[in-house]
Amino acid sequence: MGFLLKARRNLSTVGELLGFFTENKRWWILPMILTLFLLGALIVVAQSSAIAPFIYTLF
Repeated sequence: MGFLLKARRNLSTVGELLGFFTENKRWWILPMILTLFLLGALIVVAQSSAIAPFIYTLF
């Protein structure tokens, strides 16, 4: 639990989000947020790279 408190102090927005998850016991939301973030990063990278045709075949 000490790690979470240190992370909460050092990272303002992410720390607030971690604090919300710990206080309200909403840990099940983290995999969804992480998946959405990774999917968004993949879309941004795919728009401006040579691997775009290969990524578009996945969808």
